[in-house]
Amino acid sequence: MILVAGSANLDFVVRAPHIPSPGETVMGHDFKTFPGGKGANQAVACARAGGVPTTMLLALGDDTFAQPLEASLAAAGVSMHIKRCKDLPTGTAFICVSDGGENAIMVAPGANTALLPADLPPLQGISHLVMQLETPLETVAAYADAARTSGVFVVLNAAPAQTLPAALLASLDVLIVNQGELAIVADHGGSVDECLARLQVPCVVVTLGSQGSCARVNGVVTRQAAFNIQPVDTTGAGDTFVGSFVACLAQGQDIATALKTANAAGALACLTAGAQSSIPTRSEVALFLSQHA
Repeated sequence: MILVAGSANLDFVVRAPHIPSPGETVMGHDFKTFPGGKGANQAVACARAGGVPTTMLLALGDDTFAQPLEASLAAAGVSMHIKRCKDLPTGTAFICVSDGGENAIMVAPGANTALLPADLPPLQGISHLVMQLETPLETVAAYADAARTSGVFVVLNAAPAQTLPAALLASLDVLIVNQGELAIVADHGGSVDECLARLQVPCVVVTLGSQGSCARVNGVVTRQAAFNIQPVDTTGAGDTFVGSFVACLAQGQDIATALKTANAAGALACLTAGAQSSIPTRSEVALFLSQHA
């Protein structure tokens, strides 16, 4: 079973001709709310990838914003360990999506900040632990340490990026970042290969947008080209990649297959508006791959 421990946010999404510059007001032409949050998105992506049961540890407020998040996770087949916070609101994100599919996101974490080391459920039966950085760093580090001690495979998506303690990096089996996050975690402004050389994590996966993705596993780099698509909304594409990639690993697939499958899932997520609403199922990914062989 995969355990995702992390954030859940209700996304407030405005579509507009372009993302506003500082001080600029842009008239939008569409507004919707969607279930989101990096942790919840990745849990849904793991579950929809199929093959391995998925559960999620999350913190929610005692408010109406929590309801669509719980409903979306349940509909995807994710079981939940919920910490209910009466004094904090459910996390929210405010997202502007341009007509070109790019986005700008601001997060009000709310209840996500209340996820504490003591909230980690028993790890019996858990094969993989997946985390992000929208919950407190000390909590993430504590969970990673507990998982490593219990023989659980530890995956961290270091987003939003920040400098990470050496002890946390030493607890990881897989680190997943985009190119900007890689530079921050590696504390180096050089090339992808130069940044990778500074990190001692056994497996580091880097998403490269239109350039695809790559993974360095024990010094060997595997690259996967991007699929040619016209994006509608890139929100949640990175989370879809993470969830799909971990699901592949949990099923025993090799790195090359996991990269290709995750790239396909992330590409499909760009073709539909919203975060969790855009995450494809296993059959949809398989069809896409058959059409792009």
